[in-house]
Amino acid sequence: MAHQHDVVLWIDFTDPTADDLLGVETVYGLHRLAVEDAVHDFQRPKLDRYPNHLFLSAYEAHLVPGSGELAVAEISAFVTRNALVTVHGPEFDTDKLTAHWDAETDLTVHGVPFLFWGLLDLIVDGHFDAVQELDGYIEALEDGLFDDHSPDHDLQRKTFEMRKSLVKLRRIVLPMREVLNTLLRRDDLVGCSAAMQPFLQDVYDHVLRATEWTESLRDLVTTILETHISIQGNQMNLVMKKVTSWAAIIAVPTAVTGFFGQNVPFFGFQSDSGLWLSLSLIVAGSAVLYMAFKKRDWI
Repeated sequence: MAHQHDVVLWIDFTDPTADDLLGVETVYGLHRLAVEDAVHDFQRPKLDRYPNHLFLSAYEAHLVPGSGELAVAEISAFVTRNALVTVHGPEFDTDKLTAHWDAETDLTVHGVPFLFWGLLDLIVDGHFDAVQELDGYIEALEDGLFDDHSPDHDLQRKTFEMRKSLVKLRRIVLPMREVLNTLLRRDDLVGCSAAMQPFLQDVYDHVLRATEWTESLRDLVTTILETHISIQGNQMNLVMKKVTSWAAIIAVPTAVTGFFGQNVPFFGFQSDSGLWLSLSLIVAGSAVLYMAFKKRDWI
């Protein structure tokens, strides 16, 4: 059946070993290096071309509900002329993939190229949705940037989480440009067809938009963090200005009482007039400084 060109197969494996893939490796002539990549985790997103098939390594991405944390699911695929073999962990939702295919039944006549396009489209749409959700979280960060009631550590923690998620998303989105570029540039590749080229071009456009959006959001998060630090610096300067102003006012009675506390004869020495004179100087000096600082908005 594997060599009947009018038969199209989708073969799916969840957490297989190299021995589990031995059957399809023999039937479809899968390269052993590609099989090794499929059974090992943390591969770089890529599209490799072998004599009998294509090998795709990619990641599905989505945000954990209620947080800005990015969750990814690795998936590998072997694309032959009449079969699509997918390898993934339990976190990858195959129901979403089949629903994606079922929504485009008019394209099923294209066989494996259609299946391969559906897989790529699902992955890239997930990237696009993730960056769109991250954009919403970052807008909320911007709104809270000038909120006096927002704790500094909370904003810093959320900013760090956003930056971490964007870096993680960039690592899996950026290489997808080369994956789609390869498919669009080389028409002789196994699993592609001229009829599916416009659909692959649409996926490529989504990849570019997701990549550019991710880059702009990463710059925006950096700007938010820098603005937050600047606001903290300005607030600290304002506090220091007020503390210094009050310290200057407090220094007036200290200076006056220090002068009148000298153990030498002076005007009002050991008399009530000296007391009233010192109190008058304290009140007048403090009042003058207070009005001067208040006029300059230092208090």
